[in-house]
Amino acid sequence: QVQVVESGGGLVQAGDSLRLSCAASGRTFSSYAMGWFRQAPGKEREREFVATASWSGGRTYYGDSVKGRFTISRNNANTVYLQMSNLKPEDTADYYCAAAYCPGYGCYRTGVKDYNYWGQGTQVTVSS
Repeated sequence: QVQVVESGGGLVQAGDSLRLSCAASGRTFSSYAMGWFRQAPGKEREREFVATASWSGGRTYYGDSVKGRFTISRNNANTVYLQMSNLKPEDTADYYCAAAYCPGYGCYRTGVKDYNYWGQGTQVTVSS
C-alpha cells in the first residue's frame, strides 16, 4: 500500500524558516517526480503548485510566489524536502506532498491532475 506522509509543519513568524519532509513508501519512486502543493485557508478547491523535482532530483521547478525563497530537494527516490525561507503570512496553508509518474530523465510535473499519490498534508501558519 502506497503511503505519502508529510511532516515538519508548524507555527512560525514572518521571516522565519521551516523545513518540510515527505516520506513515501509502498513502492520505489525512482520513476516519479515529487512535488509540493499548498492550499490556503478558505480555498477548498484551489491547490497551488509550489515546487517539483525530477526523480533524480537534478531538475527542479518552482511556482512564482515561492521562487527564490523555497528549495526542493530529494534525499533519495522516496524522500523529498521543502526548505522554506523568509516565510510570509501569505505562505500560510496546508502543504501537500505528491508523486507523479514521470520516468523521463529530468521529467517533472506542475499540474495537480498529473500526480498519482498524495499525502494528507501538514499545516504551516506564518504570523505577521
